[in-house]
Amino acid sequence: MCSDQGAPIETKAVRVSLLPDAGPGEAFAQASRFREESFDCLTARRDELLELVDALLCADGPVTSPVDLTRVAEHRRGHSAMYEALNCGNVDVPRLRPVLAGLPMPQAADGRLVLAVDVGNWLRPDAPTSADRLFCHVYGRSGRSSYQFIPCWPYSFVAALESGRTSWCRLLDAVRLGPGDDVAEVTAAQLRRVVEDLIEMGRWHFGDRDILTVFDAGYDAPRMAHLLAGLPAEVLGRMRSDRVMRRPTPTLKEYALAYPLGGRPPKHGKELRFAKPETWAEPDAATTQAHDAVRCTPTLGYGEDRPASSGSGRPRATWSTNAAR
Repeated sequence: MCSDQGAPIETKAVRVSLLPDAGPGEAFAQASRFREESFDCLTARRDELLELVDALLCADGPVTSPVDLTRVAEHRRGHSAMYEALNCGNVDVPRLRPVLAGLPMPQAADGRLVLAVDVGNWLRPDAPTSADRLFCHVYGRSGRSSYQFIPCWPYSFVAALESGRTSWCRLLDAVRLGPGDDVAEVTAAQLRRVVEDLIEMGRWHFGDRDILTVFDAGYDAPRMAHLLAGLPAEVLGRMRSDRVMRRPTPTLKEYALAYPLGGRPPKHGKELRFAKPETWAEPDAATTQAHDAVRCTPTLGYGEDRPASSGSGRPRATWSTNAAR
């Protein structure tokens, strides 16, 4: 902090980094406001932490070590300040979450919010003193013999997705998973907190379409829908490729037409195995969509999407679903 004629000037790193001759505009105003609010969330070693963020954003290519950030022009301090900020700095995370939720959110083509949830692993094989490490499965390039289990820190991420041919997303929250954490319960609490922040910050209003939450195959979609009950959210989960579904049980009339010789009617319908296309029935609805939505032509290297849907069927009962019996 410095003073001029007795008037204190706070948050020097923020004020100096905002160029006074920048062109006016709503985007610049939002960026300036977000930068100031983010700076207020840093409760210790503010200036150095913000310079590390600037260096991280302005670095060319991936950053493999914090020391590399000191070589970036935006970082104007030495190594000792960098280590002191990482060791003694602090971020008020509960205060930062609403700041992220208050930013303009990317939306899908129909104008609704889409949140994606997934778990990413931070590999920590050479950190024996790091607490609460778990093991993650890492695939090798030489077949099954090169697969490994490596100590890591798993993190649960929530990101807002946008439509179009882009992989950009907006991270809204990240939580590290511990050895005794239930992934479904932690994810549900995380999503509930994010959705409530979006509502509080005015990014979702009553009457808008429900927020679409997308889950990977590692999540149990019915359970997530139960844990997220009461929120304006729809659950969309991907199913594993080795799942087996059962078609509806045929009626007595349908069974008599299919088997005129008679016999005991089946209790379940025929199987539909995701891994065997020959067991698939005719879809109830199907469409073809090109990746290049502007020219309506297939994009080189990607081709076309041919999504198909079937509204009938249920998962086949497994040992896990009948364990309580």
